[in-house]
Amino acid sequence: MRQRLEAFAADVFTPLARSDQRAKGGTYLRGLLLDGRRKSMQPLADRLGVDHQGLQQFVTTSTWDTTGVRMRLARRTDEVVEPVAWVVDDTGFPKGGKSSPGVARQYSGTLGKVANCQIGVSVHAVTDTASCPLDWRLFLPTSWDDQAVDEAARPGVAARRARCGIPDQERHRPKWALVVEMLDELADHGLWPPLLAADAGYGDNSQFRSALDQRGIGYIMQVKGDALAHKPDARPVERVWSGRGRPPTRTEPRYPKTAISLVEHVRAAGRSAAETITWREGSKGAMSSQFVFLRVRPAGHRVARDVDGLLPERWLIAQWPDDQAEPVKYWLSSLPEATSHTDLVRYGKIRWRIEHDYRELKTGLGLDHFEGRSWIGWHRHVTLVTAAHLFITELRLDPKAAAPA
Repeated sequence: MRQRLEAFAADVFTPLARSDQRAKGGTYLRGLLLDGRRKSMQPLADRLGVDHQGLQQFVTTSTWDTTGVRMRLARRTDEVVEPVAWVVDDTGFPKGGKSSPGVARQYSGTLGKVANCQIGVSVHAVTDTASCPLDWRLFLPTSWDDQAVDEAARPGVAARRARCGIPDQERHRPKWALVVEMLDELADHGLWPPLLAADAGYGDNSQFRSALDQRGIGYIMQVKGDALAHKPDARPVERVWSGRGRPPTRTEPRYPKTAISLVEHVRAAGRSAAETITWREGSKGAMSSQFVFLRVRPAGHRVARDVDGLLPERWLIAQWPDDQAEPVKYWLSSLPEATSHTDLVRYGKIRWRIEHDYRELKTGLGLDHFEGRSWIGWHRHVTLVTAAHLFITELRLDPKAAAPA
């Protein structure tokens, strides 16, 4: 694979202006792909038989921008994977100290608990058989934003930011906003999602769903059953002032009846409405379950409405297995009403590829092995690991290449 890897590195590192930087990029990439448990700087250099300081300088202090390399990787990923969807998620990087950028005691879905960690947010191109990251952001909690903390804490936070080299424009933003930034950046480079899938951490946020609607991006996202929605035939009515007290400050039409939870919508439809859907072949055979499909209008004051005050109509998909007394999962989707039920389930379930990516990126390629404490170092390491993952993905998709599954 050596010649093939060199050709791959020559292509993806084309945006780097200097030949020595392109050479270092290829060397680091080779180190990530070699056998070995730790992919941090020192053991990686030892395995390669190169100077540790040279590699460290390339990742932490050299003058190259990750954006050009990432966008080149993203375009190549889009061509190789031919995604049916993009999936967004985040993953935790456990840390022992407090000096790495963005580290804090925060909840990580990867760890399943609150822990001292960094959180990386990512967008992936996926199919049922292949996937690869397209872009990354490092989440900054409010404790890392000297404009968001109490005045007494600002000098200490500013000093911490300076030690890590965090750019002044990088502030605390919710994870969904980081995803929107990545989608806009990828769109600026000519890349557009066929549709977007996400878990309830993103799907429950009506601002995120509205941002996708504004961009014309179709989505299917898991949500909690207590989210509220109206029936599809519900219509808003004009507000009427009784003449007593103060006139209402809001004048737009409102829905006359209180919205009910998604679980109540599904219960009203009943188990008899459930269909058995098979969405893909798993390692133990066909994967199937029972699902209820309804049309609803998700409620919420942050949900964008049309000029008549009408809430958008969406798909509600609920998984209700025969052996369960209640539905176990819910999704909302903006996909067209004519979308087949099988496709709705397949797209809703396609998030499983993310777990495959995170597992391989971390255990095989050292995504969470970076020990540096700089902002740019983290982003460069993550970019280089993504390149290694794309190389492996290309080998798997090439029937002529002998590559592990």
